[in-house]
Amino acid sequence: MQTRKLGNTDMYITSIGFGSWAIGGSNWAYSWGAQDDSDAIGAIERAVGLGINWIDTAAVYGLGHSEELVAKALAGIKKKPFIFTKCSLVWNHENQISSSLKADSVRRECEESLKRLDVDAIDLYQIHWANPAVDIEEGWEEMVRLKEDGLVRYIGVSNFSVEQLRRIMSIAPVASLQPPYSILRPAIEHELLPFCMEHNIGVIVYSPMLSGMLTGAMTLERVANFPLDDWRRGNKEFQEPRLSANLALVELLKRIGSPHGRSAGEVAIAWTLRHPGVTGAIVGGRNAAQVEGIIGAEAFRLSQEEVADIERFVADMPK
Repeated sequence: MQTRKLGNTDMYITSIGFGSWAIGGSNWAYSWGAQDDSDAIGAIERAVGLGINWIDTAAVYGLGHSEELVAKALAGIKKKPFIFTKCSLVWNHENQISSSLKADSVRRECEESLKRLDVDAIDLYQIHWANPAVDIEEGWEEMVRLKEDGLVRYIGVSNFSVEQLRRIMSIAPVASLQPPYSILRPAIEHELLPFCMEHNIGVIVYSPMLSGMLTGAMTLERVANFPLDDWRRGNKEFQEPRLSANLALVELLKRIGSPHGRSAGEVAIAWTLRHPGVTGAIVGGRNAAQVEGIIGAEAFRLSQEEVADIERFVADMPK
């Protein structure tokens, strides 16, 4: 696989990384429903075997469980991929999630992630959300200290605005930003991507397939039968009138991908990778077969005409 330099780091990452939100399992606020751990481990192993060289996770995914699965999957792999994880979302004994960017919380989260991941240092440590906003400087200052102490190699953020990036850049450089980006969520093109390009901030986008909507495997029946603890039940993109419109978009993506032997999901991922400001896209998989179904996006490039067809279709969709 071809690699791209991530911002101001010395890491060259594949254009697709493995995202481990969905494999966290059930019984937490942002669950995707029950997950077979052996399938999850198989998905990670397959991703690495196919050449993906970075895994993105977070402490809050499955309330620590996702990080533990990453460690189990990588235990027998000699050439380890880069490991990216995140802090700032914490939980109590009743599994209630809250936000903290206090210095002691950031350090404690890092130490706990190191243990779960079974590594001496985290390759990229990210503030998950800029909440509470008043504390982002304190949180970032502690991230800098973690780097100085050798517990993390590089530090970045997720879900930050340009204004919030400016606030922390005055303290220390930002290696990367992780924002949402997809055909149906193109907002970062207007301000965030140009800013990151100007300041050499790597961009790794999440939800390029909009949490499974654009994979080509989503149907009305499947949505109706989501597990009760699948967070997507409350997402407007999985409810009418958006649901039917989104599925119609998927049919267009299938038609575009078919002559190239690519799935709708691979077309959706390739759409995000077409932008020069995007370093890589985070793509989840709950089993090895799902990983195999998206890997083709890494080398696939959309033509200008195909991009224009997608954009015309989206412009006519209900808002």
